[in-house]
Amino acid sequence: MRGNANRSFTLRMRAVLSAAVVVCAVTAVLPGAAVAGTAGVSTVGVERISVAPDGTQGDGASVGASITPDGRHVVFSSSALNLAPGTTTGGDKAFVRDRQTGQTQQIGHLSVLAPPVVSGDGGYVAYPVPLFRNVRIRQYKVSTGGTASTNCSAYSCDQPAFNATGRYIALVVRQSSVSQRVEVHDDTTGVMETVATLGHAQAPKPSLSGDARYVAYQDAATQDVFVRDRTAGTTTGPVEGPSVAAALVQLSDDGSKVVYLSGTDTYVHDVASGTAQLVPDVKGVAIDPTGRYLLHAPTGTTGPSLTLRDLQTGTDEIVSDQPASARADAVSAGGREVVFQSTATDIVPGDTNGTSDLFVRTLY
Repeated sequence: MRGNANRSFTLRMRAVLSAAVVVCAVTAVLPGAAVAGTAGVSTVGVERISVAPDGTQGDGASVGASITPDGRHVVFSSSALNLAPGTTTGGDKAFVRDRQTGQTQQIGHLSVLAPPVVSGDGGYVAYPVPLFRNVRIRQYKVSTGGTASTNCSAYSCDQPAFNATGRYIALVVRQSSVSQRVEVHDDTTGVMETVATLGHAQAPKPSLSGDARYVAYQDAATQDVFVRDRTAGTTTGPVEGPSVAAALVQLSDDGSKVVYLSGTDTYVHDVASGTAQLVPDVKGVAIDPTGRYLLHAPTGTTGPSLTLRDLQTGTDEIVSDQPASARADAVSAGGREVVFQSTATDIVPGDTNGTSDLFVRTLY
């Protein structure tokens, strides 16, 4: 990596994890169950993700889950010690669960400062870790255990986001207390591209499309959202228009839609047309990779905690009516699966650990 950030080494191999045909157990079934899903992954219902190899519930809190577009891999952070063999003590660790094989793997041995992110193919995981008084982005190749780090020297890196193959990673490099850059790194060529330079240290929160062509980011100081087209070399924004405060939620994996919040409403911005679809009185949480399905939460105190909306038909489907929350990258392609966290004890039978667990609801 050029400039103020240096790569410890360059990852050059890209691999999609091999398919396994092992059916995960469905712990609860939705009323009016629909057709079965893809072979090897659980059918319609709810599956608890934060479990030990023998199915025992986690002995610590699990949070911050993301799911790959195909619904196979879930990454998260957890303080539990029984989710995978050899789990070490001392703070939250990063984990990846393969829903086809039912196996959970701890990613590295360092405590994470924020939940991990995963590449679209499930092959790479990244997360921020402490480095003396600074922050390093740790990257991990799931199939081999190989690691790389983005070393920011006297500066701080955070807010990583992968593209589909893990070749590109977007992150924030803080140059000082009053300056930072949004960058995209190509791990194959070692080339680093500066997407934006901001004169403040508030987190810009980048989001990267699957082909790494588009980068959405938020200027937190001005409360504006921008989209950079790396192929055309152009930046569009503020996408919300002038004199309007906005907060970025997520760029869809196909690069077609940008979800942002403004006031008590959610907007889904169409990158090609420049128009926005209003979804009133809800808080957008995540959008599926195709840009069609929006996961949202209520802005008030009533209603289901998580609902999935089909933006084409306007229809809603309840994901959880118990207290629950989710993050960006919580929805698989086509809105088939949603991963979320909850402390509720009645989502699946036998939930008695009294802490936050992770669940995947398969809707069709």
